[in-house]
Amino acid sequence: MSETDYYKMLGVEKKASDDQIKKAYRKLAMKYHPDHTKGDKAAEEKFKQISEAYAVLSDKKKREQYDEFGANGFQQRYSQEDIFSGFDFGDIFKEFGFGQSSFTSGKMGGGRRFSFNQGSSPFGGSCQGGRQQARIKGSDLMYEVPLTLQEAASGTSKIISYQHAGRFEKLTVKIPKGMISGKKLRIAGKGEPSSFGGPPGDLFIKAKILKDPNYVIEDNNLYINREIKLSEALLGSKIAVPTIENKELSLKIPAGTKHLTKMRLSGHGLPYMHTNKKGDLFVKIHIKMPEHLNKKQKHLIKELADTGL
Repeated sequence: MSETDYYKMLGVEKKASDDQIKKAYRKLAMKYHPDHTKGDKAAEEKFKQISEAYAVLSDKKKREQYDEFGANGFQQRYSQEDIFSGFDFGDIFKEFGFGQSSFTSGKMGGGRRFSFNQGSSPFGGSCQGGRQQARIKGSDLMYEVPLTLQEAASGTSKIISYQHAGRFEKLTVKIPKGMISGKKLRIAGKGEPSSFGGPPGDLFIKAKILKDPNYVIEDNNLYINREIKLSEALLGSKIAVPTIENKELSLKIPAGTKHLTKMRLSGHGLPYMHTNKKGDLFVKIHIKMPEHLNKKQKHLIKELADTGL
């Protein structure tokens, strides 16, 4: 299947417990199981879909990876054979009170087989004699690459060295604009080899943006502090604000601006990966209060106080 929301498919929340997921699947399986819907192709397809969802969400490791990588990322890493590897429908349906006449599973050669309607696969794969061999993919690898704010803003290339298949390998990785902390790149086939004759795993490059002396980074938005005088806050002013494009913008400070006011400069944050959009730059205004007043300043402040200010 393409983009798939397994939680929505079973009608549960993302934070649902294992027991809630099992109860939801049982209810749907009772409705769509072929023993109850003989000859109904739409129900048969629905049964396949909810079974795939349950096979993923009932497995702790697969559920964690589905939550981390999302539907597309998960399906790039797992074939349907991988999804059902280690999953015994026979035991599940026996517990639910179904027989195994129309759907069974069992072990074969370290993999998993499924049979449906006298030998055809319920998941669209080919079977021989009602048996389907699962080709288990090799383990994926994760490599965290540190990036400066400027590298994340403009894109860069990095040479990485990582251990792969028992040896060290060097790769040149092109980092696109907007690869903020937590974003990943997938390099197919550069993970660990499979021990079961399947394809190798993948290498995931995960970004981590280093702390910047000028900006605070939150997703694709940037925050910078700027200090102004009390008189500038009261009367209004203009200040210069640096951007990551090495420009200076003029920001108008309205009269009566309060301490810690946040002002937005739209489109001057970090770019979003693979788009022309950018986040925003927020300027946080700090009003500098004088620690000491000279004689003239005290006199003027008293005059202001007399006016009710």
